[in-house]
Amino acid sequence: MKVLQVNKLYYPHIGGVENHVRVLATGLKDKIDVEVLVANEQSKMVVEFIDGVRVTKVASIGRLRSAPIAPGFMAQLRKIKSDIYHFHFPNPTGETAFLLARPQGKLVVTYHSDIVRQKMLLKFYRPFLEKFLNRADRIIVSSPNLIESSPFLKKVRGKCRVIPFGISADWLMLTPEVEERVDEIRRTYGPKIAFFLGRLIYYKGIDYLIRAMQDVRGKLIIAGDGELGSELKRLASDLRVKDRVRFIGTLSDKELSSYYHACDIFVLPSVESSEAYGLVQLEAHACGKPVVSTNLPTGVPFVNRDGVSGLIVPTRDSKALSEAINELFDNDELRVRLGNQAKERFERGFTSEAMIERVLETYGEVLGE
Repeated sequence: MKVLQVNKLYYPHIGGVENHVRVLATGLKDKIDVEVLVANEQSKMVVEFIDGVRVTKVASIGRLRSAPIAPGFMAQLRKIKSDIYHFHFPNPTGETAFLLARPQGKLVVTYHSDIVRQKMLLKFYRPFLEKFLNRADRIIVSSPNLIESSPFLKKVRGKCRVIPFGISADWLMLTPEVEERVDEIRRTYGPKIAFFLGRLIYYKGIDYLIRAMQDVRGKLIIAGDGELGSELKRLASDLRVKDRVRFIGTLSDKELSSYYHACDIFVLPSVESSEAYGLVQLEAHACGKPVVSTNLPTGVPFVNRDGVSGLIVPTRDSKALSEAINELFDNDELRVRLGNQAKERFERGFTSEAMIERVLETYGEVLGE
């Protein structure tokens, strides 16, 4: 069986979908013949092997909104013969190229999220989107919530299969070296630490979290970079909470593991459906940390169950965020119980191994048809 994974971009570009495709490709490479096709971030085509997986990066000549303009996509789809073409949606460049190239083979689509912000693009692209989903043999979604909330998935629900995204937690192990770093972090920021990790962009809702810190009895550490970095730092200064809100930029995996283990809780205050799942919640759960997240109509509250692995609050509600954070800071029994339950729930159903086995079963079903 040969499967071509198709996405906008790939490692070393960092992003939730890119990380997912990398985990999937590396997990499948010893079980089937797998390749990856993406756009390059430069105006030249390259073929390289990453983690033992062949990755073709098609030359791009710019971007339209967040979609790369890569004319060579269609030629590569015709050239790379596969039994299954596994697309990661949304990717207008790749999806349009598929409809034009019409390669032989089955089509599996992982539907990561609706197109939310690019409303003008969606108005033009909608007929192609619907044709692409109608052409799909199977559509993988990360949660049942997404099927119910998406206007596009409701029409093709019979093709949908729920396969929760999973992660590998090997890099999150609490080694003696990590434990030593954890002690340093807690001496610096403790005793009560909330942690956020993600790009500093509009849909993450970080401004609401910073406003919440006016009433929180503890510290907030923000890891990650993005276009709103300067604006968010100004906000923390204007609200006079910069002594409680620390921006630490991008972290290595080893440092990131240390901060996950050092924090008391993780917070994901996202405000738009562009946050379709929230893989960072799983990373926190794997470390035994409860999560405070928002009640989006996506997979976010599916990953973090209210009262089971953390607490869910309304979107765009700084007061509710501060109250939930303080509740977990102040109630040691509740915080520890939710953290333990979060880790157990992760190990039961959200590992990369469980996800890969379910994806392989889906491939088998499609080829059997």
